[in-house]
Amino acid sequence: MWEGALTIIKQLFQKPATNLFPAKYAPESTLDLLDKVGRQEVALNPPVAVPPQFRGKIAYDRQNCTGCQQCVKICPTMAIEFLPEERKVKIFISRCCFCAQCVDVCPVHTLAMTEEFLLSSYDKFADELIVTDSGELPGSVKRKAKSPGAEEALEDQ
Repeated sequence: MWEGALTIIKQLFQKPATNLFPAKYAPESTLDLLDKVGRQEVALNPPVAVPPQFRGKIAYDRQNCTGCQQCVKICPTMAIEFLPEERKVKIFISRCCFCAQCVDVCPVHTLAMTEEFLLSSYDKFADELIVTDSGELPGSVKRKAKSPGAEEALEDQ
């Protein structure tokens, strides 16, 4: 009982674990502030550090995708659409719940979670909210090293 009370008293003297307001002073119009940030006229305070294994926007390596549809089958929000003519997928970030089940189930490691988290838009079909190809995935060298023979290829370089 006393441990809980002691913890609460300690928390009274700690800094809050929340972000600062993103600008030095509260703006008259948040939309005007965001427009100025977009034009790089104003800088925002950085948010709190991204925690380890953060699940942000999904990255997709289209070239590596085999079209097995495992990600489509496991997605609980149906955010991944299979394109049969191309045997590839399209990911709608506006539907994604960032559970990372698609990343875990992918047999060829063609999906990854990034640290990108600024994903709001007025248009849920905006180009930045639909992932069709992200190019090389973050940490893809580590993933390729897991394939047989890749260790020797990496060592030779």
